[in-house]
Amino acid sequence: MAISASGIGSGIDIESIVTQLVAAEGSSKTLSLNKKEAVFQADLSAVALLKGALSEFESAVKGLSNKTAFQARTVDVPESAPYEINVNTTAAVGSYDVEVLSLAKSAKVRSAGFADKTETIGTGSLSISLGSSSFDITVDDSNKSLEGIRDAINEHTANPGIKASIIHVDDGYQLVLTSSQVGAENTISIDATDDDAADGFDLAQLATANLTTIQPAQDAQMKVDGQLVTRNRNRFSDVITGVTFDLKKPSEPGKSEIFEVKLDEESIKTKVSDFVKAYNDLNKIMTDLGGYNPDTKEAGQLQGDSGLRAIKSQIRNAMSSAIDEEGLNFSSLASIGIKTNKEGILESDSSKLDEVIASDFNAIANLFSSENGLAKKIGKTLTGFLESNGILGSRTKSIEGRLKGVESDRDNLSKRLATIEARYRKQFGAMDALVANLNSTGAFLAQQLQNLPGPRILK
Repeated sequence: MAISASGIGSGIDIESIVTQLVAAEGSSKTLSLNKKEAVFQADLSAVALLKGALSEFESAVKGLSNKTAFQARTVDVPESAPYEINVNTTAAVGSYDVEVLSLAKSAKVRSAGFADKTETIGTGSLSISLGSSSFDITVDDSNKSLEGIRDAINEHTANPGIKASIIHVDDGYQLVLTSSQVGAENTISIDATDDDAADGFDLAQLATANLTTIQPAQDAQMKVDGQLVTRNRNRFSDVITGVTFDLKKPSEPGKSEIFEVKLDEESIKTKVSDFVKAYNDLNKIMTDLGGYNPDTKEAGQLQGDSGLRAIKSQIRNAMSSAIDEEGLNFSSLASIGIKTNKEGILESDSSKLDEVIASDFNAIANLFSSENGLAKKIGKTLTGFLESNGILGSRTKSIEGRLKGVESDRDNLSKRLATIEARYRKQFGAMDALVANLNSTGAFLAQQLQNLPGPRILK
């Protein structure tokens, strides 16, 4: 197979020339495509930034669409109170006088002492009860010791909540049974049946009559405004609507503590403040994207964009319009002290807001979360922008289509440059071959001329 290399015949660096010619051919178009791609990518990033800001504002608005968000309560409880209080939005405003008489306790009993935890207690059966629930254990040669009975109790699948343990005290080894359930009805009892009275062992040693009560099962009791309340637990959530008590200890004898449920006005102010901030954050991003910075002399990526103008206009219209609903004392943001300044920034008049809350605690909730409230109106507008077929979704698809067009143009350019490169190589190859032939012919002629006889000298 013949071996060839470009430029051998002519001595010209054809490879370098072809490479430079092809690069020159494609540089202008490549630069143009790169610029287009950069612009489209910047547009795509700007739209994504706007979409993200709108989504964040939408989340803030959705948080105001539920009336319960505006119905928070606070509770004032004395530090010395022997209970903790939690309230929800259904709690009635008012004060309550509470005295804790007793805490609910679990039953705890023990057996008499035995010389060794492995000694035989007896054989037969034990019927163990916790309140109205019970289970039976068969005691035989495999578990007739204190240890065996303890394990049989703990491992029984029907055990309703009795924990068995063994303690070693001066009186010997004792079996201790503790209930996991509090309340007076959850007592522990054991019925024992020994199957061999003549063997010298007696399982009845573990019967209820032979057990010592360490702690009796007990209900919790307290007085609310002088009225007695008894429960089989230490958490009371069914005494006062919306109020949950967690009892910690009994009150000092005859001493009660007063707690007060109040409307949480500060939470309302915080929600309004968060809404104003969320809008102003969005407004800044929209302003930056569509505006011009005279200091940096740079225009926003979406300056003059009709879609951005439409979004800003529709949001402002939704926010500035009054709510048409019967019975609303305050039907617009302006009516509660929230107005737009000349820069398009929302500002809240805290004095006006305080006045509104003081006169009608539910006014803010009704304005935002009523059937036709601001939250739903603004939310509907935002959802329209963020849907896949909305302004931003359509704009994103359009830009992505243009980016694909740039990729297609880049592929076509590569194919065209490959064709041009092949043509150049062919042309320079032909030239190189021609020059090689000419050089070869010239060398032959030169050789022939050298072989010609020299000129004759006439005498």
